[in-house]
Amino acid sequence: MFKGYHCCLLLKLLGLDICKDTIVGDEMHRGVSGGQKKRVTTGEMIVGPTKTLFMDKILTGLDSSTAYQIVKCLQQIVHLTEATIFMSLLQPAPETFDLFDDIILLSEGQIVYQGPREHIVEFFETCGFKCPERKGLADFLQEVTSKKDQEQYWVDRSKPYRYIPVSEFASRFKSFHVGMKLH
Repeated sequence: MFKGYHCCLLLKLLGLDICKDTIVGDEMHRGVSGGQKKRVTTGEMIVGPTKTLFMDKILTGLDSSTAYQIVKCLQQIVHLTEATIFMSLLQPAPETFDLFDDIILLSEGQIVYQGPREHIVEFFETCGFKCPERKGLADFLQEVTSKKDQEQYWVDRSKPYRYIPVSEFASRFKSFHVGMKLH
C-alpha cells in the first residue's frame, strides 16, 4: 500500500495504520476490507501536490461510522493544508454533514444555496420553511426542494402554502446575505 515516513500520518488519519502491511487485494486475493479499500483510494487521491480534489459519491456503500471517519480525515487534511475538496454525497448522516464547512445545494441543475453550512437553515427559514428537530438537515434539504415533500416544512402560517419551485429558491438566494456576498 503506502510506503515511507511521510505517509505515516496519512495512514493514521485514514485509519489504515492497522493494515499498512496488508495487500489491497483483488478478485483472486483477499486483502483489506471494502471500507479500507475506499480509504486507500482516498489516500491515493490525497498524496501529491494537488490542492483541489473532486470526489463523487465516495461514501456510497459504506457504513455511517466509516463514512464519518473518512470525511473527518478529509476535513483535517483540508484545514491543515488549506486544500479544497468538492464532494458530492447523497443523504449523509447528520454527524457527517456537520463536518462540512460549506454547502453547495444543487437541484434541477440550479444552485439553490452556496455558502457556509451554518447559514443554510436561516436561508430556508427566510423562505418560510423550517427543518424539524427530528429531521436530519441533509434529508430536509433534499425534500424541501421537492414538489412532493415540500409542504410538510411550511411554517409561515401568515401566508397560505404554495409550492416554491427550485428556480424561485435560486432567485431568492441571490438576494440572501450569503448570496449577495458571494456575488
